[in-house]
Amino acid sequence: MPSVAMTDPAVLAFVVIPLGLLVALLWGTHAASRRLNEDDATRRRAILITVVFAAVWMTVTWRAAESGVLRLWDATPPPFALLVVAILGVTALLACTGYGRRLALGLPIWALIGIQGFRLPLELAMHAMHKRGVMPEQMSYSGRNFDIVTGITALAVAWLVFSNRVGRRVVLTWNVLGLLLVLNVVTVGILSTPRFWLFGDDHINVFITYPPFVWLPAVMVLAALAGHLIVFRAVSRR
Repeated sequence: MPSVAMTDPAVLAFVVIPLGLLVALLWGTHAASRRLNEDDATRRRAILITVVFAAVWMTVTWRAAESGVLRLWDATPPPFALLVVAILGVTALLACTGYGRRLALGLPIWALIGIQGFRLPLELAMHAMHKRGVMPEQMSYSGRNFDIVTGITALAVAWLVFSNRVGRRVVLTWNVLGLLLVLNVVTVGILSTPRFWLFGDDHINVFITYPPFVWLPAVMVLAALAGHLIVFRAVSRR
């Protein structure tokens, strides 16, 4: 993989966006707890669990990429496959438990939609990585990744919901579209790894096994998936 500099704004985005998502999650946990009238001890415990779990998860995934263990493609199963399974497990833990219920019931739906706007700067950074020869073309919006549509429309739909201009049908339609688009790029990314080679030798996806790019699947894809599931919970409960 071509060398990159952390001072490059496009590279730095793969650190800044995940940290921004963590801050947003902490704020959301606090705000949801207050809106649900949870006591102070419950609120502090939820925030502490969030900080500890996020710190451990982000550190472990970063170190796994830094050590090179994620690039052992000939292992059975390859460690990267175990990371994918772990990401799905954390997604379910975040979205389908009482933690996700707190966010679904305690936060306004427009906020749950608006946070997905992070996918707009992410897609711009990913396209820049493609131009630098770090990421294969099929994972950018000039290839087979159309997730930038979700990032753009998230901001528009969030404003429409906030101003009471649209209802349940629009929210569900947008949420299904956004979920399909992120699943599309995840599928393309997996099929581009050396384990599958689907798009040829010149279009191999290995950059996500290096820091800071490992936080693309480990944090940002996870946040996108969990966010869509939480929106479904919010719509079904209200």
